[in-house]
Amino acid sequence: MTEIKFKESFIKRYEQLTDIEKFKDITSKYLRRSIRVNTLKTNINQLTNRLNKAFTLEKVPWCNEAFFVEGERRDLGNLIEHSLGYFYIQEAASLIPPLVLDPKENEVILDMAAAPGSKTTQMAAMLNNLGIIIANDVKFERLKSLYINLQRCGVSNTIMTLSHISSIKGLSFDKILLDAPCSGTGAIRKSLGTLLMWNPNMIKRISKLQKKLIMTAFENLKDNGVLVYSTCSLEPDENEGVIDYLLRSYDNAQLQKIEF
Repeated sequence: MTEIKFKESFIKRYEQLTDIEKFKDITSKYLRRSIRVNTLKTNINQLTNRLNKAFTLEKVPWCNEAFFVEGERRDLGNLIEHSLGYFYIQEAASLIPPLVLDPKENEVILDMAAAPGSKTTQMAAMLNNLGIIIANDVKFERLKSLYINLQRCGVSNTIMTLSHISSIKGLSFDKILLDAPCSGTGAIRKSLGTLLMWNPNMIKRISKLQKKLIMTAFENLKDNGVLVYSTCSLEPDENEGVIDYLLRSYDNAQLQKIEF
Protein backbone atom coordinates (compact mmCIF):
# COMPACT_ATOMS: atom_id res chain seq x y z
CA MET A 1 0.00 0.00 0.00
CA THR A 2 1.07 3.57 -0.62
CA GLU A 3 0.57 6.47 1.75
CA ILE A 4 -1.15 9.28 -0.12
CA LYS A 5 -1.62 12.79 1.21
CA PHE A 6 -4.89 14.44 0.20
CA LYS A 7 -5.50 18.18 0.14
CA GLU A 8 -8.04 19.38 2.68
CA SER A 9 -10.08 20.96 -0.11
CA PHE A 10 -10.08 17.63 -1.97
CA ILE A 11 -11.33 15.77 1.11
CA LYS A 12 -14.14 18.28 1.64
CA ARG A 13 -15.16 17.94 -1.99
CA TYR A 14 -15.17 14.15 -2.10
CA GLU A 15 -16.86 13.73 1.25
CA GLN A 16 -19.91 15.08 -0.56
CA LEU A 17 -19.57 12.61 -3.42
CA THR A 18 -18.65 9.26 -1.89
CA ASP A 19 -17.57 7.28 1.16
CA ILE A 20 -14.31 9.15 1.62
CA GLU A 21 -12.61 6.53 3.83
CA LYS A 22 -13.37 3.77 1.34
CA PHE A 23 -12.20 6.02 -1.47
CA LYS A 24 -8.89 6.67 0.30
CA ASP A 25 -8.46 2.96 1.01
CA ILE A 26 -8.99 1.92 -2.60
CA THR A 27 -6.80 4.74 -3.88
CA SER A 28 -3.88 3.58 -1.72
CA LYS A 29 -3.89 0.06 -3.20
CA TYR A 30 -1.91 -1.01 -6.23
CA LEU A 31 -3.78 -1.15 -9.53
CA ARG A 32 -4.02 -4.70 -10.84
CA ARG A 33 -2.05 -5.18 -14.03
CA SER A 34 -4.06 -6.32 -17.01
CA ILE A 35 -3.44 -7.09 -20.67
CA ARG A 36 -5.58 -7.50 -23.77
CA VAL A 37 -4.76 -10.22 -26.27
CA ASN A 38 -4.26 -8.64 -29.70
CA THR A 39 -6.27 -10.95 -31.93
CA LEU A 40 -4.86 -9.29 -35.06
CA LYS A 41 -1.61 -11.15 -34.39
CA THR A 42 -2.42 -14.15 -32.20
CA ASN A 43 -5.28 -15.80 -30.34
CA ILE A 44 -6.17 -16.26 -26.69
CA ASN A 45 -4.97 -19.86 -26.37
CA GLN A 46 -1.63 -19.23 -28.05
CA LEU A 47 -0.79 -16.24 -25.88
CA THR A 48 -2.00 -17.71 -22.58
CA ASN A 49 0.03 -20.86 -23.26
CA ARG A 50 3.11 -18.70 -23.71
CA LEU A 51 2.51 -16.63 -20.57
CA ASN A 52 1.17 -19.29 -18.19
CA LYS A 53 4.67 -20.52 -17.39
CA ALA A 54 5.67 -17.25 -15.76
CA PHE A 55 2.37 -15.62 -14.81
CA THR A 56 -1.00 -16.33 -13.28
CA LEU A 57 -3.75 -15.15 -15.59
CA GLU A 58 -7.31 -14.33 -14.51
CA LYS A 59 -9.87 -13.37 -17.12
CA VAL A 60 -11.31 -9.86 -16.90
CA PRO A 61 -15.06 -10.54 -16.48
CA TRP A 62 -16.25 -8.01 -19.07
CA CYS A 63 -13.76 -8.78 -21.87
CA ASN A 64 -12.99 -12.25 -23.24
CA GLU A 65 -9.64 -11.15 -24.64
CA ALA A 66 -8.34 -9.53 -21.44
CA PHE A 67 -6.60 -10.92 -18.36
CA PHE A 68 -5.38 -9.72 -15.00
CA VAL A 69 -1.72 -10.68 -14.69
CA GLU A 70 0.11 -11.71 -11.52
CA GLY A 71 3.74 -12.76 -11.28
CA GLU A 72 7.19 -11.83 -10.00
CA ARG A 73 8.01 -9.85 -13.13
CA ARG A 74 6.27 -6.50 -13.38
CA ASP A 75 7.99 -5.30 -16.56
CA LEU A 76 5.39 -6.64 -18.97
CA GLY A 77 6.50 -4.13 -21.59
CA ASN A 78 9.87 -5.90 -21.83
CA LEU A 79 8.40 -9.27 -22.77
CA ILE A 80 9.02 -10.47 -26.32
CA GLU A 81 5.29 -11.08 -26.69
CA HIS A 82 4.69 -7.38 -26.06
CA SER A 83 7.31 -6.31 -28.58
CA LEU A 84 5.72 -8.60 -31.16
CA GLY A 85 2.34 -6.99 -30.56
CA TYR A 86 0.72 -10.14 -29.20
CA PHE A 87 -0.77 -8.20 -26.30
CA TYR A 88 -1.46 -4.63 -25.21
CA ILE A 89 -1.00 -3.53 -21.61
CA GLN A 90 -4.40 -2.02 -20.94
CA GLU A 91 -6.24 -1.25 -17.73
CA ALA A 92 -9.42 -3.25 -17.20
CA ALA A 93 -11.60 -0.14 -17.01
CA SER A 94 -10.11 1.16 -20.27
CA LEU A 95 -11.57 -1.84 -22.09
CA ILE A 96 -15.16 -0.78 -21.44
CA PRO A 97 -15.73 2.23 -23.78
CA PRO A 98 -14.90 0.35 -27.03
CA LEU A 99 -17.05 -2.58 -25.90
CA VAL A 100 -19.96 -0.20 -25.33
CA LEU A 101 -19.39 1.51 -28.69
CA ASP A 102 -19.41 -1.93 -30.36
CA PRO A 103 -17.91 -0.98 -33.77
CA LYS A 104 -18.98 -3.07 -36.77
CA GLU A 105 -16.92 -4.04 -39.81
CA ASN A 106 -18.76 -1.81 -42.30
CA GLU A 107 -18.67 1.35 -40.17
CA VAL A 108 -16.58 4.52 -40.15
CA ILE A 109 -15.41 5.26 -36.61
CA LEU A 110 -13.86 8.37 -35.09
CA ASP A 111 -11.60 7.99 -32.08
CA MET A 112 -11.56 11.65 -31.18
CA ALA A 113 -8.72 11.70 -28.62
CA ALA A 114 -6.92 8.54 -29.60
CA ALA A 115 -3.34 8.63 -28.29
CA PRO A 116 -1.64 6.55 -27.06
CA GLY A 117 -3.90 4.02 -28.79
CA SER A 118 -5.19 1.46 -26.29
CA LYS A 119 -8.80 1.89 -27.38
CA THR A 120 -7.90 2.45 -31.04
CA THR A 121 -6.02 -0.84 -31.27
CA GLN A 122 -8.80 -2.58 -29.33
CA MET A 123 -11.40 -1.36 -31.84
CA ALA A 124 -9.18 -2.34 -34.78
CA ALA A 125 -9.05 -5.87 -33.38
CA MET A 126 -12.82 -5.88 -32.84
CA LEU A 127 -13.19 -4.88 -36.50
CA ASN A 128 -10.63 -7.45 -37.65
CA ASN A 129 -8.90 -4.59 -39.49
CA LEU A 130 -12.02 -3.92 -41.55
CA GLY A 131 -14.10 -0.74 -41.62
CA ILE A 132 -12.29 2.57 -41.11
CA ILE A 133 -11.04 4.22 -37.93
CA ILE A 134 -9.99 7.86 -37.88
CA ALA A 135 -7.65 8.20 -34.90
CA ASN A 136 -7.26 11.85 -34.00
CA ASP A 137 -5.25 13.74 -31.45
CA VAL A 138 -4.45 17.38 -30.89
CA LYS A 139 -0.75 17.05 -30.00
CA PHE A 140 1.95 15.84 -32.38
CA GLU A 141 4.03 14.35 -29.55
CA ARG A 142 1.11 12.12 -28.57
CA LEU A 143 0.73 10.90 -32.14
CA LYS A 144 4.19 9.36 -31.93
CA SER A 145 3.07 6.85 -29.31
CA LEU A 146 -0.14 6.20 -31.25
CA TYR A 147 1.85 5.47 -34.41
CA ILE A 148 4.18 3.06 -32.60
CA ASN A 149 1.29 1.15 -31.05
CA LEU A 150 -0.63 0.90 -34.32
CA GLN A 151 2.47 -0.48 -36.04
CA ARG A 152 3.31 -2.90 -33.24
CA CYS A 153 -0.23 -4.27 -33.14
CA GLY A 154 -0.53 -4.75 -36.90
CA VAL A 155 -3.38 -2.24 -37.36
CA SER A 156 -4.06 -1.45 -41.03
CA ASN A 157 -7.56 0.10 -41.07
CA THR A 158 -6.71 3.29 -39.18
CA ILE A 159 -5.88 6.78 -40.40
CA MET A 160 -4.09 9.10 -37.97
CA THR A 161 -4.99 12.78 -37.96
CA LEU A 162 -3.60 15.77 -36.09
CA SER A 163 -6.49 18.15 -35.61
CA HIS A 164 -7.95 20.65 -33.18
CA ILE A 165 -11.65 20.36 -32.38
CA SER A 166 -12.47 23.43 -34.49
CA SER A 167 -11.18 21.62 -37.58
CA ILE A 168 -13.44 18.59 -37.12
CA LYS A 169 -16.60 19.65 -38.89
CA GLY A 170 -18.71 18.73 -41.87
CA LEU A 171 -17.86 15.05 -41.49
CA SER A 172 -20.14 12.11 -40.78
CA PHE A 173 -19.34 9.08 -38.67
CA ASP A 174 -21.32 5.98 -37.78
CA LYS A 175 -19.84 5.91 -34.30
CA ILE A 176 -17.60 8.19 -32.27
CA LEU A 177 -15.53 7.43 -29.19
CA LEU A 178 -14.68 10.47 -27.08
CA ASP A 179 -12.41 9.39 -24.26
CA ALA A 180 -12.04 12.97 -23.14
CA PRO A 181 -9.05 14.69 -21.52
CA CYS A 182 -9.89 14.93 -17.83
CA SER A 183 -8.61 15.58 -14.32
CA GLY A 184 -7.94 11.88 -13.73
CA THR A 185 -9.39 11.78 -10.23
CA GLY A 186 -10.54 8.22 -10.81
CA ALA A 187 -6.97 7.10 -11.45
CA ILE A 188 -5.03 8.73 -8.61
CA ARG A 189 -3.22 5.53 -7.65
CA LYS A 190 -1.77 5.44 -11.16
CA SER A 191 -0.69 9.07 -11.16
CA LEU A 192 -0.17 10.75 -7.78
CA GLY A 193 0.53 14.01 -9.57
CA THR A 194 -3.22 14.30 -10.08
CA LEU A 195 -3.61 15.32 -6.44
CA LEU A 196 -0.97 18.01 -6.74
CA MET A 197 -2.68 19.59 -9.74
CA TRP A 198 -6.28 19.21 -8.53
CA ASN A 199 -8.24 22.35 -7.73
CA PRO A 200 -11.83 23.49 -8.39
CA ASN A 201 -10.79 25.99 -11.06
CA MET A 202 -8.99 23.26 -13.00
CA ILE A 203 -12.16 21.16 -12.99
CA LYS A 204 -14.19 24.08 -14.39
CA ARG A 205 -11.61 24.67 -17.11
CA ILE A 206 -11.48 21.02 -18.15
CA SER A 207 -15.26 20.73 -18.08
CA LYS A 208 -15.51 23.64 -20.50
CA LEU A 209 -13.19 21.85 -22.94
CA GLN A 210 -15.10 18.59 -22.56
CA LYS A 211 -18.35 20.33 -23.45
CA LYS A 212 -16.78 21.71 -26.62
CA LEU A 213 -15.49 18.27 -27.52
CA ILE A 214 -18.79 16.47 -26.99
CA MET A 215 -20.69 19.11 -28.98
CA THR A 216 -18.24 18.74 -31.87
CA ALA A 217 -18.52 14.96 -31.67
CA PHE A 218 -22.31 15.01 -31.78
CA GLU A 219 -22.37 17.45 -34.70
CA ASN A 220 -20.23 15.01 -36.72
CA LEU A 221 -22.38 11.98 -35.92
CA LYS A 222 -24.71 10.41 -38.50
CA ASP A 223 -28.43 10.30 -37.78
CA ASN A 224 -29.03 7.40 -35.38
CA GLY A 225 -25.28 7.17 -34.84
CA VAL A 226 -23.69 6.24 -31.51
CA LEU A 227 -21.46 8.43 -29.36
CA VAL A 228 -19.67 7.03 -26.33
CA TYR A 229 -18.26 9.56 -23.87
CA SER A 230 -15.84 8.40 -21.18
CA THR A 231 -13.34 9.83 -18.70
CA CYS A 232 -11.13 8.56 -15.88
CA SER A 233 -12.51 11.27 -13.60
CA LEU A 234 -15.03 10.98 -10.78
CA GLU A 235 -16.04 14.63 -11.00
CA PRO A 236 -19.76 15.14 -11.80
CA ASP A 237 -18.83 18.33 -13.68
CA GLU A 238 -16.73 16.21 -16.05
CA ASN A 239 -19.24 13.41 -16.49
CA GLU A 240 -22.95 13.88 -15.74
CA GLY A 241 -22.60 17.64 -16.20
CA VAL A 242 -21.14 17.24 -19.70
CA ILE A 243 -23.80 14.74 -20.76
CA ASP A 244 -26.55 16.94 -19.36
CA TYR A 245 -25.15 19.89 -21.33
CA LEU A 246 -25.37 17.88 -24.56
CA LEU A 247 -28.90 16.64 -23.85
CA ARG A 248 -30.12 20.16 -23.13
CA SER A 249 -28.49 21.46 -26.33
CA TYR A 250 -29.95 18.95 -28.79
CA ASP A 251 -33.49 17.56 -28.86
CA ASN A 252 -32.33 14.53 -30.88
CA ALA A 253 -29.63 13.50 -28.39
CA GLN A 254 -30.85 10.55 -26.33
CA LEU A 255 -29.28 8.42 -23.61
CA GLN A 256 -29.11 4.69 -24.24
CA LYS A 257 -28.87 1.91 -21.70
CA ILE A 258 -25.38 0.41 -21.71
CA GLU A 259 -25.37 -3.29 -22.57
CA PHE A 260 -22.35 -5.30 -23.63
